[in-house]
Amino acid sequence: MQQQSTSPLPQLIAERIQREGAITFADYMQMALYEPQYGYYTSGANKVGWEGDFYTSSDVADFFAHCMARQLHHFWQRMDCPTPFTVLEQGGGRGDLARQVRAWAGREQPAFYAALRYHTADIRSGQDALSVSLSSSTDDQLRPTVILSNELVDAFPVHIVEKRGDRLYEVYVTLQHERLSEALAESASPEVARYLDIYKIPWPGFADGWRAEINLAALEWMRQTVQLLGSAPPRRGKKQYILTIDYGEKARSLYTHDRYRGTLACYFKHQLIDRPLVRPGQQDITAHVNFSALIDEGRRLGLHLSGYLTQKHWLEALGIREELAQIRQRDFAILDTARASNEGQAALLKWYNLTQRVSALTDPAGMGNFKVLILSR
Repeated sequence: MQQQSTSPLPQLIAERIQREGAITFADYMQMALYEPQYGYYTSGANKVGWEGDFYTSSDVADFFAHCMARQLHHFWQRMDCPTPFTVLEQGGGRGDLARQVRAWAGREQPAFYAALRYHTADIRSGQDALSVSLSSSTDDQLRPTVILSNELVDAFPVHIVEKRGDRLYEVYVTLQHERLSEALAESASPEVARYLDIYKIPWPGFADGWRAEINLAALEWMRQTVQLLGSAPPRRGKKQYILTIDYGEKARSLYTHDRYRGTLACYFKHQLIDRPLVRPGQQDITAHVNFSALIDEGRRLGLHLSGYLTQKHWLEALGIREELAQIRQRDFAILDTARASNEGQAALLKWYNLTQRVSALTDPAGMGNFKVLILSR
């Protein structure tokens, strides 16, 4: 095999191909990321953070969680401050965001903290059933009022299509000389075949070899997430929210001729890798999210679009700049009185570190261009 690994996952994938024939890239990605015990997210090793392969906004600075807490506080106030106020974070990982949100609420808004019931749940992919104790409850008070996620949908398995001539073919994974390799064939899925046409993507005019990722699992995730809110609409005067943050675009901005090879990316020890068939189970595989699909599916399920904006604008609307200014005034007065002293120089380095973290979260060329989607009913 291509991979130098002691993991049995490459062999498991090869055996499946030998048994079933070529598999879709989505099936391969499902195994690479979520195969029990051996997948990237299921092997038990810590993959997130500075010591892992990638980091999220909550790893960069507490500012992100503080803005999330303020957003939840705003939701709570709009609903006349109910108790309990139940929040479910999907894909909570190590629980950093949950801890930071609770800490902010306890420090800044005691009444909100007393009402807040913040739960986290693991979710392995959009195709998996959501195993959450709240989901089976018939008590409306225990159902989530807000369901949120941060960089979750981008890690769902995707199909890949490629244009050849006047047709779209699907990318399959097969074996060639005992190595994992790609093969093109007509898609066996009508949903995959018609997906781009639903969003009026003019792919017939694109160059041969043009590729795109199709995330059917995201649609299933939206359906399951709405089910967690409950079948009945909220009582008069109450609301429920789904808030998800990820990198991506609406369909017409995502599926463009200049994204010739799509958006699929792999990360290994903070390095961007362009070989997804290498190291299955040892590297992250992601693709940009089609937010048009989430919005349209949400509307079909009775949700309304309450917000769609960049992370930069969302953080700024929720006071990240004001919080930074307050910290400057409270903790770094020495920069105005004794900057040249040893203590002042040490403080200056700490201040630069804080400002750089805020810049990373709001950079329009990076995390600041993540999209924040808020649906409600």
